[in-house]
Amino acid sequence: RRCDCSLCRMRGAVAVTAGLGGVEVLEGAEALTEYRFNTGAARHFFCSKCGIYTHHRRRSNPNEYGVNAACLEGVSPFDFAEVLINDGVNHPSDGGGGVVGVLRYERVKGD
Repeated sequence: RRCDCSLCRMRGAVAVTAGLGGVEVLEGAEALTEYRFNTGAARHFFCSKCGIYTHHRRRSNPNEYGVNAACLEGVSPFDFAEVLINDGVNHPSDGGGGVVGVLRYERVKGD
C-alpha cells in the first residue's frame, strides 16, 4: 500500500505489512535513526547514512510495521501491478481513512 499523508507522498515508498515479530534487521541496525511527526505515535525509521526509509511502526495499528518493499531482498515496488492508496490525510485514528485510490504499474512492451 501507499499513503497520501504529507510524509508518505514525498517518500513514495510501497509499504507491505508485517507483525511486530515479523521484522528482523539483518544489517545496519546501528545506522537506523527514528523520525516522528504530527502526533508522534508512528515511528519512522531511516538509514542515517543514505536517508532511505526502511520501515515504520504504524499509528493506525501499533502491532504492525509498514516495511518499504524496496528494502526487501528480491522485491521491487514494480512487482505489484496495483497498489492501494490509503487516506492518510484523514487518518483512520482520527475518524477518517480508507482507500482513496489505486496506483497501477503496467510494463511497456520491450522492457
